[in-house]
Amino acid sequence: MRYFLSTRRLLHSHRVSWLPRRSFRFFVQPKSLHSQSVPPALVRLLQNFPKETSRIKEIHAQIITSGLSEDTRILSKLLLSYFVDHALLVFNHIKSPLPFHFNLVIQLCSRSSLGYAAMTLYNRMLQEEKKPNVFTFPSLVGACADLLAVSEGTQLHNHIFKMGFCYDQIVQASLLHMYASFGDMFNATKVFDEIPMKNTVIWTALFNGYCKLGDLETARQIFYDIPDKDVVTWSALLAGYVQKHHFSDGLNMFHEMQNLGVQANESVLVSVLSACAHLGALDLGRWVHLYAERKLGQQLGPTLGTSLVDMYAKCGALKDSLKVFQDIRLKNIFTWNAMMGGFAMYGDGKGALSLFSKMLKAGSKPDEVTFLGLLGAFSHGGMVSEGTLFFEAMSQIFFVSPKLEHYACMVDLFSRAGLLEEAKKLIQGMPMEPDPCVWGALLGGCRVHRDAMLGSHIGERLIEFEPDHAGRYALLSNIYASVGRWNDARKVRSLMVERRVRSQAGCSSIEIAGLVHEFVAGDRRHPQTVEIFNKLEEMNRRLKMAGLSMDTKDILYDISEEDKEVQISYHSERLAIAFGLVSTEAGTSLRIVKNLRVCRSCHDVSKLMSKIYERDILVRDSKRFHNFTEGSCSCMDYW
Repeated sequence: MRYFLSTRRLLHSHRVSWLPRRSFRFFVQPKSLHSQSVPPALVRLLQNFPKETSRIKEIHAQIITSGLSEDTRILSKLLLSYFVDHALLVFNHIKSPLPFHFNLVIQLCSRSSLGYAAMTLYNRMLQEEKKPNVFTFPSLVGACADLLAVSEGTQLHNHIFKMGFCYDQIVQASLLHMYASFGDMFNATKVFDEIPMKNTVIWTALFNGYCKLGDLETARQIFYDIPDKDVVTWSALLAGYVQKHHFSDGLNMFHEMQNLGVQANESVLVSVLSACAHLGALDLGRWVHLYAERKLGQQLGPTLGTSLVDMYAKCGALKDSLKVFQDIRLKNIFTWNAMMGGFAMYGDGKGALSLFSKMLKAGSKPDEVTFLGLLGAFSHGGMVSEGTLFFEAMSQIFFVSPKLEHYACMVDLFSRAGLLEEAKKLIQGMPMEPDPCVWGALLGGCRVHRDAMLGSHIGERLIEFEPDHAGRYALLSNIYASVGRWNDARKVRSLMVERRVRSQAGCSSIEIAGLVHEFVAGDRRHPQTVEIFNKLEEMNRRLKMAGLSMDTKDILYDISEEDKEVQISYHSERLAIAFGLVSTEAGTSLRIVKNLRVCRSCHDVSKLMSKIYERDILVRDSKRFHNFTEGSCSCMDYW
């Protein structure tokens, strides 16, 4: 008895000092192994011992030589002490494994993403007539969920029903999660309805299923029924809104979360920053940045840091984006690519080139996305020779095989520069079949340089490829209209109507005092509509006084010039500018986000407006940023 107590004290002293290796050295001494005293102490040692295979093997050897290899407690701890591959070896040497042993190894396999191994063990369990119990199934069901193994999961549910375990709450929760992972919300809801006592875990599993499915309306209804909602639940709904591009709804949820005093975690902030980035909500994005520094109180990590880099870049604050980028100590490839994407949107080829050089010096290896950003920056910056050089170096030096997206970038680069023949030659020499994105880049060049002959040929071909893509019809019709081929333009529009293809409505947003206001062309729904349209009339008068002649070539209908000018005057970005002018003090910069490419007329108007009203006007369209200052644009009219 004295020896037993001294052994316990020695083990306890070593465990408290977090030196399990000293305990290990004591226990592998043969004299310290006594059948009556060792098992409890050894069980505790195995439980706290790090997973060092060589050390565990030495303990395992002592267990075998001391005749303790059949002890259930030691075997269970030994199985859990090994990594899964060695645990399977130990399991296979058990002469007659009990259901308890099967359950342990099935659990290990499931946790180690070895779902099929877990199911194989279950089949062996049935073949050896070892009766599964309620602890067998949660891990198996989880494995089916991870593998999206619908057939196996359905069969497993049948087994659970036949064996009478379908009313166990843990099993029910795992089945609910499995069906939700499959996107089978009918069966998920059926399982949910059969659960008599629904706790937060059960509600959250059903809620997450609808979020993943994209049924945010149902998810939101369930969300408000969940008792004791935690930050993870809020995070799931926010992420769902952002993934479905319901950015305003996501921000509203965040405001509600703040009003209720729920502290955001990193996952929530990443979703909110993504919404801010897409809406151009810079003020809110800055607030989130300060919130993260104040509440999380930690050094900026790569995940949140990358989200901030992306948000500032997409909101038109490239300097802030660079500052955050420089503050991130541990930059991963996503961080570098986010910054590269920022330079691409600004058409800053020189900045992108400098960043690429720093990336190589830092020892980070560029990937496909890196080159997409780099080539995009060259394209918007008109840097043809640099783009050609790096496109070749991409495969020859960096061993990154160009994909269709990279070829589309190069075609866009040549087309914007008016080198349509070079673009055609590149397409003809592609090692893979060009897709509509590649041809679409060439079609865009035909529109810019008014090559109706080549444009009509490509446009008609693209409509055959993508009969439901509204942009293809609009671009071809635009090309015809720009050279006065109104009959052909009308035919394209008629074909669009006949096929019931709807074009995407132009929408522009502007953030004022932390709130995002959205406008569509001719929009009269805003509470300040009267002020906005009065300002719009004033803008038009001052533009005419300044001698601006409206560029109406982008109007696709054969109507009078006066009617065309009226149509252009009510474009969404002009409404946003007018609202910005009536809502802010003189000299305040205006930041506008548009979902489509800015038309030539609105581009000319924005340049002149920046001079007339002495305002910096920053417009982010679907392709790039335009910074209008004192009558000129940062894109140098090259977009």
